[in-house]
Amino acid sequence: MRHVIVGDGPAGIVAAETLRRLAPADEIVLLGDEPEPPYSRMAIPYLLMRNIDEPGTHLRKDPQHLARLNITHRKARMTGIDVAANCIHLQDGATLAYGRLLLATGSVPVRPPIAGIDDDGVRERVVPCWTLADARRIAGLAAPGARVVQMGAGFIGCIIMEALAARGVDLTVVEMGNRMVPRMMTEGAGAMIRQWVQKKGVAVHTGTRVDRIAKGTDAPLAVTLSTGETLPADLVISATGVTPNLDVVRDSGLRIGKGIVVDECMRTSVDNIYAAGDVAEAVDFSTGELLVNAIQPNAVEQARIAASNMAGRHAVSQGGLQINVLDTLGLISSSFGRWWGAEGGDHVELSDPEAYRYMRLEFLGDRLIGATSVGLTEHVGVLRGLIQTRTPLGAWKAQLKAEPLRVMDAYLAQAQARQDWPARMARHR
Repeated sequence: MRHVIVGDGPAGIVAAETLRRLAPADEIVLLGDEPEPPYSRMAIPYLLMRNIDEPGTHLRKDPQHLARLNITHRKARMTGIDVAANCIHLQDGATLAYGRLLLATGSVPVRPPIAGIDDDGVRERVVPCWTLADARRIAGLAAPGARVVQMGAGFIGCIIMEALAARGVDLTVVEMGNRMVPRMMTEGAGAMIRQWVQKKGVAVHTGTRVDRIAKGTDAPLAVTLSTGETLPADLVISATGVTPNLDVVRDSGLRIGKGIVVDECMRTSVDNIYAAGDVAEAVDFSTGELLVNAIQPNAVEQARIAASNMAGRHAVSQGGLQINVLDTLGLISSSFGRWWGAEGGDHVELSDPEAYRYMRLEFLGDRLIGATSVGLTEHVGVLRGLIQTRTPLGAWKAQLKAEPLRVMDAYLAQAQARQDWPARMARHR
């Protein structure tokens, strides 16, 4: 059996390693279309901070790791799939047959439709922060004191922002949403993060968009905002989001929504084709609806499940849980599950802006279904555990509504109750 894996990011690497362990005699071919060893995009900000060098971004430190596992690693770009013939087409004109195929093509950055963004003299200085090649360009332009405008203050944008601030640039962040990290944080939490970032010397414009980027007079670029203000810039970082990398599969016959739709086994609408990671649209743990959950822990878990099923085992996903943990210039924030709440649910919110501490808990019935926190790292594991186990809180719900910081007490009490349950049942027999 030949397994072909398209994409050599975290999902592709983990899938290849899992397949080798479960199917030691099978052929495994891993394709990557960048000229780099497999690396983590999430490590790029640390490279820009100078905390690591380029080899520090590599997913496996041994250059011979894949070869030692007898995994063929090819640098090639897929251009299409022939589902009937069980083969993929490559950019060089070759075809590659497969018995089972895993699509782990990840995400691609969104290029916002802004006037002037692709003009000569502009496009070279408007850079996403997505590849090692991007990181090299940014490092060459983001010298100490350089004027940098960053478009986007989402999860990825905040990580990039920290790297830029560490380089000593004069940084302005422009976010279209009404708060920072709007797809991860409640209004109260997002406002608190903005206050913290501004205190650290970063200018932040929320509810604002970039309308035009042009060549400047007293700087290489002139960035015009929707407010009418024009900012001089040496570099513009485009961090306006990512989207599943679907271009090469749109005409394949696979079922596609926002991503490649998969079942609980990570199988697509074609039996011998699987998908995992940022390109996959799978059931969400909290809502039961289809969702693209583009975070690395989710990608790795989906890869293990897909590879297990490709190897003939039976593995299923309970659904991807939304997990976001963010370090923004030293302020830790997190959100889990249905952090935005649910119809018919209720919540409690605790906010201490002066201490930069915030907690909001979302309930449906007597279960915790979502949570958001800022500056409260000791509760992160407990919040995730209560949500993921769907633990009935019983009388502890009222306690948490009155004192939300007692989540650890609630977790331990309910865990003890579960341990005592068999003994109580035995006494009643």
